[in-house]
Amino acid sequence: MDHMPPNFKNRNKYKKQFKEMAAKIASIQQPDGSWHASLYDPETFNLKESSGTAFFCYGLSWGINKGLLSKKKYLPVVERAWEALLTSAHPDGKLGYVQPIGDKPVKAGYESTDVYGVGAFLLAGSELYELYK
Repeated sequence: MDHMPPNFKNRNKYKKQFKEMAAKIASIQQPDGSWHASLYDPETFNLKESSGTAFFCYGLSWGINKGLLSKKKYLPVVERAWEALLTSAHPDGKLGYVQPIGDKPVKAGYESTDVYGVGAFLLAGSELYELYK
């Protein structure tokens, strides 16, 4: 939406959809602050998944920064997500719990990593930086 013209005829439709999706994502956040590889089956996929968590952390932070989401309502969700991400990082900096690229949910553990997960982590951190600046 950053690149969408202010007078784009469907702008309000996309803003509404973003807010609806944010509310749903926030409502299924796990107690540890993460989201699991399967959003609707967190028992089978019972470990956190850091790439999705990072992308949701980024998106929700972006929404707060753009004034689309309530800081009071969504900041606690973002902060729990960031804490889950910090606990996914190894002492040497490796990011764990990144599910492999594929066409379905896959369990990811402490040793699971991939560069796209690190990119998502950096996106989340950059948007959080803007939030606290």
